[in-house]
Amino acid sequence: MAGRTLRIALGLLKLRVLIFNSGSPVRAFIAIDLPPGVRSELQRLQSTIRSALEQTQDDAHRGATWVRPEGIHLTLKFLGEVPSERLAQVVQAMRELPAFAPFAVEVKGLGGFPGLTRPRVLWVGIEPSPELAQLARRVEEAVATLGFPRESRPFTPHLTLARFKTPRPLPRLGAIVERQGEQSLGRFEVNEFFLFESKLSPHGAEYRKVERFNQG
Repeated sequence: MAGRTLRIALGLLKLRVLIFNSGSPVRAFIAIDLPPGVRSELQRLQSTIRSALEQTQDDAHRGATWVRPEGIHLTLKFLGEVPSERLAQVVQAMRELPAFAPFAVEVKGLGGFPGLTRPRVLWVGIEPSPELAQLARRVEEAVATLGFPRESRPFTPHLTLARFKTPRPLPRLGAIVERQGEQSLGRFEVNEFFLFESKLSPHGAEYRKVERFNQG
């Protein structure tokens, strides 16, 4: 217990130093990181889909922004622009969550928001997991007590492959999804999650791990 308390104190001290040095709001989210093998599979799938869409006669796919594989995470809660002084509260709340045993997550299936007919977001699915749902719920409830708005929609775990600025019909996409079917892109163990900082740049979003939470 003493060791855990010391780790929390050191983590908060490090964060306060970071906050003091930055002084500005931080665009933050809480997420599970992915192993290299899963990232490689996501990159392969992105290449397959892009190649197929580029063979179409229309240019609807040209409005897509493809997420760099190293920037894909399993998001538990997007916090948005967080005043720097509140980040320490978020870290403390995450540290105080009940311990969870490691659990497995399987990456499987393709889908889109709001649908695949005219998608705004193209994503790879995550097989339903009671343990993952419970972790997301605990994170949601913890940050809600700090004043962060609750999500209006149920938690739908996914990994974003691309975003479309203007949703338009993509006929070839349905065939790709059917071909991909329920093929698994990998399975990995979750025993930790992170508070990430997101910085927007001309080359896309850049991510940095601010804090690590391991409660097993």
